[in-house]
This record gives sequence, C-alpha cells and structure tokens, in this order.
Amino acid sequence: MTALVNPPEPTGSTPPHQAARGAGPVLPKQHGPASPLRVLTRGASTIWSNKKARIGVVLLLAFVALAIFAPLIAPYGAGENGFGRNQSPSGSHWFGTTAAGEDVLSQVIFGARISVLVGFIAGFLSTLIAVVVGLSWGYIRGPLADVINFIVNLVLVIPGLPLMIVIAAYLQNGGMTMIIFVVVLTGWAYGARVLRSQTQSIRGRDFITAAQFAGDGAARIVFHEILPNMTSLITGSFFGAATSAVLAESGLSFLGIGDTTTVSWGSMLFWASNSNALLTGQWVLLFAPGLCIALIATSLTLINFGVDGLSNPRLREGTGR
Repeated sequence: MTALVNPPEPTGSTPPHQAARGAGPVLPKQHGPASPLRVLTRGASTIWSNKKARIGVVLLLAFVALAIFAPLIAPYGAGENGFGRNQSPSGSHWFGTTAAGEDVLSQVIFGARISVLVGFIAGFLSTLIAVVVGLSWGYIRGPLADVINFIVNLVLVIPGLPLMIVIAAYLQNGGMTMIIFVVVLTGWAYGARVLRSQTQSIRGRDFITAAQFAGDGAARIVFHEILPNMTSLITGSFFGAATSAVLAESGLSFLGIGDTTTVSWGSMLFWASNSNALLTGQWVLLFAPGLCIALIATSLTLINFGVDGLSNPRLREGTGR
C-alpha cells in the first residue's frame, strides 16, 4: 500500500493559498507618473515649508492684492492733485502730499500696479526666451550652437544698465511696453546660460539615449524629456528675472527715461528728486517708494530659497545634510 505523502510547502515569497491556486508571486504595486496637480501641490508645500520663502510669499501676495484692489484701497486717485503742495503727514494725508498737490499714499498704492505688472510680464518673457534658447543651445551641436554662444556671450559682456539706458533713450516715449521690451531684451542671457549647462548634463543620460534610439525628434526630446526635469531651475530663473525687471523699471523711471507721466515707484522717486524732497522735509516721498521697491525685490528673492529646495533637498529647512 502506497504511503500518503504530504505535498511540499511552496517555496519563495508566494503565499501558500496563492500557490494552491497557481498564482504567481506578489509584485509591488506600480505607480504611474505623478499628476501635474500632485507635482504642483508638492512643490508648493516644499516652498511653504521654508520660513524665508513663506515670508516672501506673504509679502508678494500683499503687493499683488495692493495692485489689484488699488482703486478700493487708495483714499484718492493716483493723479488727483487738488490738495495743498508739500503738506506734511496728517489725518487726511497719511504720507503728506507732493509738490504737485498729489496724495503720496495713493500714489504708493497705485504704483504697485506698475512694478507687479512689469515684474511678472518681463520676468515671464525673459524666462520663456531663456528656456527656448538655453535648452536648444544645450542640446544641439555644430555651427548653430557656436552662433548662439557668440550672441549670448555678447549680451552678457555688455553691462546691463548702460545697455538698457541706451535702448530706452532711443525708444523714448514708448510707454510701459518699451520698458518691458528693454528689460526682456537685456535680461534673458544669464538664464539661458544656466539652463544650457543643466541641459548638457542631462543630454548624456540613459533616458535621452533611449528616446534618440526610439526615433524621437530633437524638439520632442528637448521639450518632453529634458524640460520636465528642470522645473525648479526654470521657476528660480523666473523669480530672478522678475526681481531684475522690478529693479530695472524703477531705475529707468528714476533716471527719467521711462514714462514719467505714469504713476510708479520709480517715477515717484524721479519727481521727488526733481522737487528736492529732502530739502523741503518731504523725506516720505523718497522713503515710501524706495522701501516698497526693496520689499518686493526681497520677497521674490526669499521665494527663491524655497525654489532651491525643490531641486536640492539639502537646502530644505529641517532636513539633515
């Protein structure tokens, strides 16, 4: 009589009940690529977790709200000049009045519109040009890359402020469009060089080689394979370009090259200088717009600390090295 022998226990990582049904080993759950919303949420959380960036975000949102709701917040119109001239701060005019009889506080509030508008538009356009030029320049080889290299180096060698002054003086009376054009024309080269260096480091990785063997074109590889890996660097480039744009607009308006008929913080400094505000005791005319320019530039710079944490976890606050 044949003895009954118990079947051997299944080996490996397969549970007995699955082995009895003929099931294979349990595989780890595969996760697809993170959705854009999840990436955006994670990036915003990383930036907000940085104390410096948090202060910068609050300051920037305050200036954006000031620019949007200026007609509701300002006690008077930006160009309303029916008040006494060179009045000291009082209950009706908290920051006093200008030499033309305008309310200083109202002009400071309305001036936020120009700085925020120029900063975001010029920063976006400068970053857009830097991304297109930098990524293409870093990926391609040959004579075209040498031509781009010559143009970028030429723009970088020429001092930015004198170049802006010359172009703005030639295109005078162009209004805010001229200011944005000048800032964009002179502000894209540095970002393009940084993005080119990063593109060259990514170009030799395995997934780029696989895309090339798969027959993908250069444009698809650059903007579908390389670009998503440089999001934090591009974001940092945007905030840096926006900071430069705010300072450039204020500087050109202060020199009288911009549109001095438009109320901006730079034009306020220009008219305060022309009316000898310090000699007449109207120091608020210089201090208020100057402080606002410094604060909005500082807010953009502080946000960059959080953006750096997206690409380098060691820079995140509360993490070990």
